[in-house]
Amino acid sequence: MFGCALLQQVKVPVFKRVLFFTFIFYCSSVLAESTDILVGMSGDMSGESADIGLEMKRGLELGFSEINTKGGIQGRKIRLIALDDGYVPLLAAKNIRKLINKEKVLAMLGSVGTPMAILTVPIVNKSRTLMLAPFTGASMLRQDDIGCCVYNYRASYKQEIGLMVDHILSSGIKLSEVALLSQKDASGDMAYKAAINNFKDYGYEHADKLLHVRYRNNTLHVEQAVADVLMAKTVPKAMIMISTYGASEVFIRLLKSEQPNMKYYHISYTGSESLSRLLPRGTKNVYISSVVPPLESNDLVVKAYRSAYEKRHDKQTLSGTSLEGYIASRIFIEMLESIKGEINRKTVLGAVGHMGQFKISVGGRNLYLDKDHRQASQSVWLQEFVNGHFQHLSVKTY
Repeated sequence: MFGCALLQQVKVPVFKRVLFFTFIFYCSSVLAESTDILVGMSGDMSGESADIGLEMKRGLELGFSEINTKGGIQGRKIRLIALDDGYVPLLAAKNIRKLINKEKVLAMLGSVGTPMAILTVPIVNKSRTLMLAPFTGASMLRQDDIGCCVYNYRASYKQEIGLMVDHILSSGIKLSEVALLSQKDASGDMAYKAAINNFKDYGYEHADKLLHVRYRNNTLHVEQAVADVLMAKTVPKAMIMISTYGASEVFIRLLKSEQPNMKYYHISYTGSESLSRLLPRGTKNVYISSVVPPLESNDLVVKAYRSAYEKRHDKQTLSGTSLEGYIASRIFIEMLESIKGEINRKTVLGAVGHMGQFKISVGGRNLYLDKDHRQASQSVWLQEFVNGHFQHLSVKTY
């Protein structure tokens, strides 16, 4: 209280004392924040996929809040700076540059979307900043020449669609009776290519001649795509859906009256909880793949997620996307805990490149990352929409 006594002795006016201590408090706050471990994220938080970005952000913050209440890492708290890009690639690139150059984040986590990754991966590689667990299964992020800095959590689109193909064939539908819906962007392009490669792996050489209908990204304008399906020479029996939850709901609603027995298979990007909120409770033949275990499973990381989530949020809003964000945060935390000296961009990147097997497991299997293995999980779950909710159907580990 030396400062207070000194101010009283020299008879400083009350309002100036208030300004003095406000300044001291401000400086203390700035100093505390400057020691935080800063992590960046760019995602859609206002567009047609806003649920995905917001839920990913919530999951990351959930994991960071847990470790922060225990004292953080080396006495430093982890703080997420999340910016909205509205699913616009150029804005995502602007966000990433701001986060790296101005905010000085040590890593990018959970950034959403393939079109955004096309522009942002060169930025993180140039600055040698870790990009961990981007929300995309695109093959381009899993290639040997991806560069120094991209490390994935989730299974690839090829793996997701492989599980769908298994289910389609087991239900008696031929691959020649399958069609595809995709949005007109890089995400749609890459997931479509993954599907075609899967079909060819199963021996169907004419996969690239299958009906492929499209719609403009960041819209719900699927009417022409529906018309193209109905006007096809042979109407398909199953659709693989590379689409947002809003576009999927409209597409299914418009087709159901004409083709009530059509089956619809969605990649995880669609978002199971968001889609389930839009579909009528009695809708049948709708499936979605997932890169995380079912929310009701007894998997240790899922139980930890549920426990942490229900202390802070309504349990009715649990979601696979926020679980994925939580898992990404746990991966990052375990990496940070492995660093013995100074935590900076260089040591963070060095840590992930030498991690190997993690303590954290998902679906009963320990995650694994190093500079030669850039995808931590190899498991995919398939879910079916039943009575208003998606329920676990099967799982496949590659």
